[in-house]
Amino acid sequence: MKNSWIKFLGTAGARFVMIRQLRSSAGIWYALEGFNLLVDPGPGTLVRCATSRPRLDPTQLHGIFLSHIHIDHSTDINVMIEAMTDGGFNHRGIIFAPKEALEGKNRVILPYLQAAPQQIITLTPELQFPLSHSWQLRIPPFQHDHGVETYGYILEGPGIIIGHITDTAFFDALLKGYAGVDVLILNVVRLRDENDRARGILHLNITDAERLITALRPKQVILTHFGMTLLKAHPWEIAKQLTQKTGLPIIAANDGMKFMLNN
Repeated sequence: MKNSWIKFLGTAGARFVMIRQLRSSAGIWYALEGFNLLVDPGPGTLVRCATSRPRLDPTQLHGIFLSHIHIDHSTDINVMIEAMTDGGFNHRGIIFAPKEALEGKNRVILPYLQAAPQQIITLTPELQFPLSHSWQLRIPPFQHDHGVETYGYILEGPGIIIGHITDTAFFDALLKGYAGVDVLILNVVRLRDENDRARGILHLNITDAERLITALRPKQVILTHFGMTLLKAHPWEIAKQLTQKTGLPIIAANDGMKFMLNN
């Protein structure tokens, strides 16, 4: 996996951390042996690419994955499509997005830009799509439980499987759908469950994260997408506590953190 890595352009979760930009909301950039994939380009993604060191060039993107339509994940989707396609003049790249993001009153990808990329793949449960000769994108056999059409994803490469559980409330199928991943990325917004489901808050909390980590036992866990309660509790301290409880390597992502996949 020469030159394969993950860069966390942003680690903000939920509206207040995003609005105040206590953490950046710019999504995740994967470099997978020459295939560049951007996930969930929220507010500030283009700026974060330009100010990254070294700079990330969005004209070198090969694909953009949108998990769902909420604004902290989708605000920069159109400008990143424009950047990937040189303003729409170079029909290149692949967009992966839920149907809800492409059609109907809540669509977030502008109709005129839907002709810009080389291909648009509508996300569905159990979708499998080859990204390159050595990497494949796979969708678990279910949508996430998040109030809108939402998908997590699995990336399979040479000797490694990466799973990203994006925004969702906990449900038992997650334990089977993400079984076998080596690197588990978890969007953990909440510190604890304060009757969240009854209040319509469909996000993972630290208790949910511990249950997932204990059951899946990946080789590496990366926590990200922190809400206000978790941010105030210091995510790096929470990761340290979970490591001690589970005996597994767990880290909390920082804005700009680069995680090498060939370690």
